[in-house]
Amino acid sequence: MSDVAQTMLGTVAALWRYPVKSMMGEELNAAVLTQRGVLGDRAYGLVDSADGKVATAKNPRKWPHLFDFRAASTEAPGDDPSGTVRITLPDGTIVSSEQRDVDQVLSQALKRDVTLRAAERRSVPEATSEEYWPDMEGLAHRDTVTDFALPEGTFFDAAFVHVLTIATLERLGEIYPQGRFEVRRFRPNIVVATADGAAEFAENTWIGHTLAIGEEIRLNITGNTGRCVMTTLPQGDLPHDTGILRTAAQQNDANVGVYASVVRGGTVRRGDVVRLE
Repeated sequence: MSDVAQTMLGTVAALWRYPVKSMMGEELNAAVLTQRGVLGDRAYGLVDSADGKVATAKNPRKWPHLFDFRAASTEAPGDDPSGTVRITLPDGTIVSSEQRDVDQVLSQALKRDVTLRAAERRSVPEATSEEYWPDMEGLAHRDTVTDFALPEGTFFDAAFVHVLTIATLERLGEIYPQGRFEVRRFRPNIVVATADGAAEFAENTWIGHTLAIGEEIRLNITGNTGRCVMTTLPQGDLPHDTGILRTAAQQNDANVGVYASVVRGGTVRRGDVVRLE
């Protein structure tokens, strides 16, 4: 048996990018991976004018409607990692990041005074955001709000790439069949369809290893992706469901998927073979 056959994990089933932090994103057929993850991912964020904190669905009490907004890149970012984004508001109105009144339009829709900022051009190198922890066993905190720092110069919560397997979602769905464990609840960048017979929560075994995708991409799997209240929130036809997070907490210490850093970038495409090195 060849080394490739021995380390074959599966194939890329889906690719996602989220141009504005905590808004709905866009599914892609191909994506460019740089040292800062998928080009154009989390390129923009909303900053609360009152306290300077970055808006996030992790605190739904303060930001209850972010998942009602959808962001998409309107052009290939090229040399500008931020590029230009088009935001669809809950009422169907479309606003561009290039519009002069974009901040006023978004502030009115969110009923909070906000500024849309590009990560590559934001004036404050360090920023903080907030996370609400529901009253649920298995989480680090319960029924409280904590602050957390974002990686310098970015609008990411932690790592630049998030990888998730379909097998993990299917396993969680078997344990809690009432829940809809769909990809969009977990906001990954790369979704892997693993080969038959993959171990339960297979991503856990990848930590500390290199993931090879296609001929170009090499990712260092750095750790588990701890889940939060965002996975329970309604979006589109998905209902509010605290059982999603509770099941993850009971079965895998609230982890679903893994974080990764980019060792070697390039273009990743749906259908690319995924191997463990």
